[in-house]
Amino acid sequence: MRNILVIGAGKSCSYLTDYLQKKSVTEKLHITIADISLENAKKSAGNHPNSAALEFDVFDETQRRQEIQKADIVVSMLPARFHIEVAKDCITYNKHMVTASYISDEMKALDAQAKEKGLVFMNEIGVDPGIDHMSAMQVIDRIRDNGAKILLFESFTGGLVAPESDTNLWNYKFTWNPRNVVLAGQGGAAMFIQEGTYKYIPYHKLFRRTEFLTLNGNGKFEAYANRDSLKYRSVYGLEDIPTMYRGTIRKVGFSRAWNIFVQLGMTDDTYTIEGSEHMSYRDFVNLFLAYSPSDSVELKLRSYLKIDQDDIMWDKLVELDIFNKEKKIELKNATPAQMLQKILSDSWTLQETDKDMIVMHHKFGYEINGEKRQIESSLVVKGENQTYTAMAKTVGLPVAIATLKILNKEIITPGVQIPISKEVYTPILKELEEYGIKFTEKKVKYLGYNPENVIG
Repeated sequence: MRNILVIGAGKSCSYLTDYLQKKSVTEKLHITIADISLENAKKSAGNHPNSAALEFDVFDETQRRQEIQKADIVVSMLPARFHIEVAKDCITYNKHMVTASYISDEMKALDAQAKEKGLVFMNEIGVDPGIDHMSAMQVIDRIRDNGAKILLFESFTGGLVAPESDTNLWNYKFTWNPRNVVLAGQGGAAMFIQEGTYKYIPYHKLFRRTEFLTLNGNGKFEAYANRDSLKYRSVYGLEDIPTMYRGTIRKVGFSRAWNIFVQLGMTDDTYTIEGSEHMSYRDFVNLFLAYSPSDSVELKLRSYLKIDQDDIMWDKLVELDIFNKEKKIELKNATPAQMLQKILSDSWTLQETDKDMIVMHHKFGYEINGEKRQIESSLVVKGENQTYTAMAKTVGLPVAIATLKILNKEIITPGVQIPISKEVYTPILKELEEYGIKFTEKKVKYLGYNPENVIG
């Protein structure tokens, strides 16, 4: 039997472990699922004869090294900041490694050692990043192979709630790590290039500079710019491209409402609130408003943000129950962002039968034989329920497929890498189609960058 060690049994593991378990007999696999919570590990392993659950502490050096030594390949589904210790042990014990996370500087520093030992360290092999890399490079390589010059690349991805489970005014529920949603866009200006002009949007303006998208009969969406689109010019070999933009998709109206929290300072994660555990939701809101001996919290908020009582923005705030005097935050020494996350989780957690939805959309503009053309490529994937989500499917399946192909020596190029080579994306995208993860392509009139689609 060949041993696969999966570290972390979070929300994205349902499809990952299912895939490996179903392949375990024909591929002679034994899957150890290790997590800080034995209950989570057991839930993920189920009663499958070729799976084992393990209570695992990534900071227990002895245990970590013992388990990595037993494995033929290691899949780390831990938060990104915890990968590096696993990766160093994989170098020491000559083990391949797969993660869905962005490559950190510490991970990148292991590239030479991984190459020297012939080890594949595959990163960014989930949905975003991952499926976006693979699907984009497949089209970009095809366009370039035909001798065309690429003029424009725009890419948008969103984890959303499916229409049939869309039951709140925000048209949104948490389908992934809520913390990442609350902190989205922080840590520097959004950077991109449009028609040869560099653009920078500071965080406090980000959610009022959005772009409209209409996607293949799935309705109208908006997108706000991701933090750094410029770095993908070199990653994709598009150093001279005039337009490069990557954005996050939401339903129309979300960003304008979310901007309320940004302007108030509720998404700040840099300081803690004294006595936060005793505060009510209403107290939390009042932290960010001026003192008044007579005006209510509601009146102060509407006045400060110039929101009319009949504005849908006001209805969205009321729906979150943020003015409740009885509900307590119950988080000690919490940051504003943590307190906001607690409040939002009441309203935005997927219910047992709720379905989520992944939406991805690429635009490729290019010139060939003096003629400008454009291709649009779209993906929509719906989840089944609270456990078998579209997010888990589009993260877990690419990770699992890549793991098996590395184990079977179908992917052999060593080093710390992301899935942008034909060796990687061709077989993985082909297999993903068997699971309904398939892009729809169409040729459209070349539009270039269209400023009429931009709000703000």
